Amino acid sequence: MTTTATTTGTVVGFQSVTKAYGGVRAVDGLTLELHPGETVALLGPNGAGKSTTLDLLLGLKRPDSGMVQVFGTGPREAIVAGRVGAMLQSGGLMDEVTVGELVRLACDLHPKPYAVSDVLARAGISQFADRKVDKLSGGQQQRVRFALATAGDSDLIVLDEPTTGMDVSARQAFWATMREQADRGRTVLFATHYLEEADAIADRVLVLHRGRLLADGTAAEIKAKAGARRIAFDLENPAGEVDEAPLRALPFLTAIDISGHTVRIQSTDADATVHALYGLGVYPRNLEVAGLGLEQAFVAITAAEEAKQK
Repeated sequence: MTTTATTTGTVVGFQSVTKAYGGVRAVDGLTLELHPGETVALLGPNGAGKSTTLDLLLGLKRPDSGMVQVFGTGPREAIVAGRVGAMLQSGGLMDEVTVGELVRLACDLHPKPYAVSDVLARAGISQFADRKVDKLSGGQQQRVRFALATAGDSDLIVLDEPTTGMDVSARQAFWATMREQADRGRTVLFATHYLEEADAIADRVLVLHRGRLLADGTAAEIKAKAGARRIAFDLENPAGEVDEAPLRALPFLTAIDISGHTVRIQSTDADATVHALYGLGVYPRNLEVAGLGLEQAFVAITAAEEAKQK
């Protein structure tokens, strides 16, 4: 008997999944699980395997080895059953049809459709429902893609760079809607280059690197995994330029940026670095010591992995 997500608590399961293109492994032995009600951000540098991972999840590609399951079945079976809604970057929208006509078609095709008016309103596109799709701006087209992904009562929503081209207010409205979806028990998986979105929205963050799962945890756990803290201060030097050499020689530095008289440092031992800073005989002003933001942690983690590969 097929095991379903309701009995296992697993929405998506990747088991040792590999997918290669020629000699390049886009996905390399990937194992992970997603669970009901999670909002999960998928991060990674270009070429990390994010799009291929989503394609495998949606049955658009087949793995070379390993197994992908969605709600205990194959991806295509789950999609045919209406359990998955997707918003992808690849593929265009139909030309010469209106927004309303396209959304109505998506609702008609979904096994558990919502009312067309509700779908339009949720995506914030009711006001241009009579406009041709090819006459929309990039941000408006993104909102149409979101409407198509949420045309019916799906348990998993998959989003690839969903807010690209949207203005700030549209992005805020979009994520408010996504929070509502998650609050209703749906699982939301989104790939994004906007790391501040992942930090603010996601319950869980997955970091891919060269097709492998490099980090998996909350945003706070990912930041802690970077093992560094951020130090920022200003130096006033009446003689002119700041002497960079002793600053770059401070202990436990992993990165340093000097812009005029403002210095920004990443350190794996902030206390020791600050102590050594005062030992130089300089007096930093506006000294701040804080944990890394998610973007800084992401860069630190992937850079460390790249260094291992060399």
